[in-house]
Amino acid sequence: MRKYERFVGIAIICLALLGAVLVGLVAFATMQDPAGWQTATVSLFGVWEVMYSTAAPPIGVILAAAGFALLVAAVVALIERRIAKRARTSDDWQENPLAPKRVMAETRGIYAGPVTVTVLIPAHNEAGCIAETIASLRAQSLQPARIVVVADNCTDDTVSIARAAGVDVFETVANTKKKAGALNQALPAVLEGLGDNDTVMVMDADTTLDQGFLEAAVPRFTDDRALMAIGGLFYGAEGAGMLGQFQRNEYTRYARQIRRRRGRLFVLTGTASIFRPRALRTVAEERGRSLPGPPGHVYDTLALTEDNELTLAIRSLGGLMISPVQCTVVTEVMPTWRLLWLQRLRWQRGGVENIGSYGFRPSVIRYWAQQLGIGYGVVAIAAYLLLVLLMVLAVDNWVWIPFWLMVGSIFVVERVVTVWRGGWRARLLAVTLFPELVYAIFLNLVYVRGILDIAVGRKAAWGNVTQPPVSTSADRG
Repeated sequence: MRKYERFVGIAIICLALLGAVLVGLVAFATMQDPAGWQTATVSLFGVWEVMYSTAAPPIGVILAAAGFALLVAAVVALIERRIAKRARTSDDWQENPLAPKRVMAETRGIYAGPVTVTVLIPAHNEAGCIAETIASLRAQSLQPARIVVVADNCTDDTVSIARAAGVDVFETVANTKKKAGALNQALPAVLEGLGDNDTVMVMDADTTLDQGFLEAAVPRFTDDRALMAIGGLFYGAEGAGMLGQFQRNEYTRYARQIRRRRGRLFVLTGTASIFRPRALRTVAEERGRSLPGPPGHVYDTLALTEDNELTLAIRSLGGLMISPVQCTVVTEVMPTWRLLWLQRLRWQRGGVENIGSYGFRPSVIRYWAQQLGIGYGVVAIAAYLLLVLLMVLAVDNWVWIPFWLMVGSIFVVERVVTVWRGGWRARLLAVTLFPELVYAIFLNLVYVRGILDIAVGRKAAWGNVTQPPVSTSADRG
């Protein structure tokens, strides 16, 4: 199952470089005779002869680049739609035990009772925020049937605070597998006796639900017996200065993307996701057979990003999942660059390792394309910055090139429009452009580090952080 994990990083970066080379070859093939350009040659540091042009690229280069990008996007979208349609209508019940067609056939004419929600909150030393998280559940317009705090090796007041709030507490025993191990210990007892409509929500201890989350989610499960999971859309909590705003802008753009996809999600976020018991039980049964991970475990304890891995597991079994726009949550943002680096390194490396574990099966094609897109983006922005640096060194005076000013203006408009719901602070940061460019470069460095760590087999760090409670009032315009 895990034979691709060691080499997946190398494969992705090599394929991304190949894509960059192909674009370069297409551009080169469409270039006209350089003698007809407005070109100049300069010597850098007396050892490097550089030829540059202040003219716009030939129209053939522009069309080739745009056409290549549109073609790749269209192919990925068509493949994704075809795979999704095949999973929904699959008659291969052995390969797709969670396929909607099978679920609908097996539950036809059976009333499993009203939909209920049991909430699990895995918590390791979360005394600073657990009360606020429980309060957000108590404030729901539709109340959960049960709240269980899964206290994992807590040495602070998490357990006493949770019990004082009147919720159940499950304390793990000798768990060394972090969040995934804690949930694997708690889930068997929770799932026992639950029917198809007695759903299970898993939410992070540093997350607060918006008031109508459950009221929006429960009717979805009521109306669609084939629906296996619902993921929340997350927004960043206030605080952490400009670094916090970078993250809030990022989360706002992700939520917009999911809305435009009509709820078709990429990942069942660990901040808050709801599952049918059928989905969790089937995943546990398929571990070690058609899915990676120890048999009988819902969560793969070897995965750095257990929520992303569980998404791939349910998708690989044909399960239907959505993220309704009304199901929103507020989660913490990282307060320092160091903590953000650790968090994103775990996310990035875990995501790559997950697709390595699943190989090239159809259900993960989209995720391979995403990683290749990120890799190509890293190459592209590095090349762009290198060319800008060379131009600065080559010319005596700064040259304003109308073509690139137009491209930059379009990019600024896109940046502002995609964070419009985030409020005036989000828009102001987006319109300045360069700070977010620095943030993008930071994320690219995280990506490169994760790829290199995988390639050399470096042991991964968890990179977890606990912190005091933060305000959850977000200015979303």
